[in-house]
Amino acid sequence: MTKIDDFAINISEVKLKDLKKRLELTRWPDKETPKDWTQGIPLSYMKDIHSYWLNEYDWRKQEEKLNEFPHFMTKINDLDIHFIHLKSPHPEAKPLIITHGWPGSIVEFLQVIKPLTDPTLNGGNPKDAFHIVTPSLPGFGFSGKPTMPGFGVEKIANTFAELMKSLDYTKYFAQGGDWGSAVTTALGMLDKNCEAIHLNMAVVAPDMETMNDLTELEQSALASFQFYQDWDSGYSKQQSTRPQTIGYGLTDSPIGQAAWILEKFYQWTDCNGNPENAISKEDLLTNVMLYWLTESATSSARLYWESFGDFSGEEVATPTGVSVYPKEIFRASERWLKKRYKNLAYYNVLDAGGHFASFEKPEIFINEIRKYFSLFR
Repeated sequence: MTKIDDFAINISEVKLKDLKKRLELTRWPDKETPKDWTQGIPLSYMKDIHSYWLNEYDWRKQEEKLNEFPHFMTKINDLDIHFIHLKSPHPEAKPLIITHGWPGSIVEFLQVIKPLTDPTLNGGNPKDAFHIVTPSLPGFGFSGKPTMPGFGVEKIANTFAELMKSLDYTKYFAQGGDWGSAVTTALGMLDKNCEAIHLNMAVVAPDMETMNDLTELEQSALASFQFYQDWDSGYSKQQSTRPQTIGYGLTDSPIGQAAWILEKFYQWTDCNGNPENAISKEDLLTNVMLYWLTESATSSARLYWESFGDFSGEEVATPTGVSVYPKEIFRASERWLKKRYKNLAYYNVLDAGGHFASFEKPEIFINEIRKYFSLFR
């Protein structure tokens, strides 16, 4: 039997005082030359974040909010795995594992866990209930940090399959975005106990046979992908080739760590030019804190070194649902997806939201999850 221990987040005062001192000693770069974000996150924005973080942000309040959920720790494949596990009060509930990506964390799911476990909280049907499991990826947050190469997407999927088995879930559903999409796809392929998967960033290669007959969505998706390649992919090149090198600066400077992460919330959310239009400053910083306090900048970046090429590949037979948000990094048409996901049972293009679906638009995310998985109850 896999041993599962209760876990509570309790950051030491020493770490919080160290953060305060480092923030007070921040050394700033000179101001960007254009009047926009084209050179990266603007100095004025980071100074605003700095002031709020130093003078107003209350980690203990956030820690208390996080600890409202039941946290656990177990060891699988010789690595500590941290996860939230909230069981539903409803007998019809089905197990659902939800996996985050980079630069996200379990913080993304705090607004959706309780409504998914108990739909009656917001007028829903108890038949739509789930037992929710939300693990921290290896190398992220409070999970352990791999010390040897090899902990890529496939091994993470194997680890999470073992996690669900250890919780006595013989059959379950899986959901994910970003790296969570790759892990969820791998779960569907590797574990016969995973009955269906849902993705909010399904990455497939464009179908070359459609190039002379592109839909409006496909044209837009290709343009977005070209923008990503030209202007938005530097972080992935660095983290997939030299994660150790970037890790020194991110682990030493809280403002450096915050800027590295927050730029992506500007670029990948449906925020109309300010990430705080999509997600509150408090929640943005709590997500950053899960990287800073656990010193996981380097270990999280290593996932790119391990598996950056694993987002598209062999065919998937598991029933799959895909929700496409307008500000997602990669958007695929239904016919492109069917080239890989051979049992595409659900496809929906939404009017609002972006890469951090559950964080930005929790109500929409919840509705998509319920609609898709209701097909298998």
